Amino acid sequence: MRILFGLLLCGAAFAASAQLVPTPDYRRDMLLIGPNPVLAAADVAWLHRDEARVKARASARRISEAISGYERAAEAPGEVEARWKLARALFFKAKFTGLDRDRQLALYDKARKVGDEGLAILRRRAAGQALSADAPPSKLAAALSRERDAAPAYFWTAVAWGQWALLAGKLPAARTGAAMRVRDDATTVIALDPDFEDGGGYRILGRLHHKAPRIPYLTGWVSRSEAVRYLRLAVGTAPRNFVNRQFLAEALADGGAAEKAEAVQIERDLVSDAPSPGRIVEDLAIQDEARRNLAAPRARP
Repeated sequence: MRILFGLLLCGAAFAASAQLVPTPDYRRDMLLIGPNPVLAAADVAWLHRDEARVKARASARRISEAISGYERAAEAPGEVEARWKLARALFFKAKFTGLDRDRQLALYDKARKVGDEGLAILRRRAAGQALSADAPPSKLAAALSRERDAAPAYFWTAVAWGQWALLAGKLPAARTGAAMRVRDDATTVIALDPDFEDGGGYRILGRLHHKAPRIPYLTGWVSRSEAVRYLRLAVGTAPRNFVNRQFLAEALADGGAAEKAEAVQIERDLVSDAPSPGRIVEDLAIQDEARRNLAAPRARP
């Protein structure tokens, strides 16, 4: 049951769980750096989050600087950008700096709450739309289409909810409807910008359909065929993205002989590929995961 909510990240520090890995969008980040000096300083710290790393484990120093800056910037009412960037930074610190379960859980809890704050602000900005938290993704996307922070806010809130649910356990996750939250937020991301985070909305939905068991009246909508379809869309959107490729490989590994063979080749290619300089920690972690999968006694052709 725990894998129902393992929706959101990659390799090394979390190999035993199923998660959905987001990837940084540096070009967009630089465009979003505005006149707020506190926010700008936090962005610089974020862009240097791989400093002093040890292989796929990041040092906490620069990411902690980013978190402090985003926290200060998020004190301003109506500040959405600082909130989604804070959720993103909290996520990175929890997953890549070697923290224990309790400290990870506390960071994810904070991330989902600050993410929800940002979404509430966005809904209030949609004057005359009468948007509620459970409005259909298509309606949310239409109302927020001019909001540059909408896609990242929904994406990183989905990330935070999925990671919190994974560690919080079955009952808290079920009570909060975490799987449905992640599904709907990812669908909203796709409706807003299907290219965001290298096809991140497709990646989240694909991973969710792959790893969430079918439970009557709860997740009866999950489908392995949908998992492969969404993950192929993610790879088609960003073929070089390590996370897209790894998640597709893991979904294919549960299929027939031809799909298993394709999965092996994808993971071999990942291991031999060069990590992106812009997301070195994340890509090294994916490579670690691919090596473990290739070495594991999983069903292979």
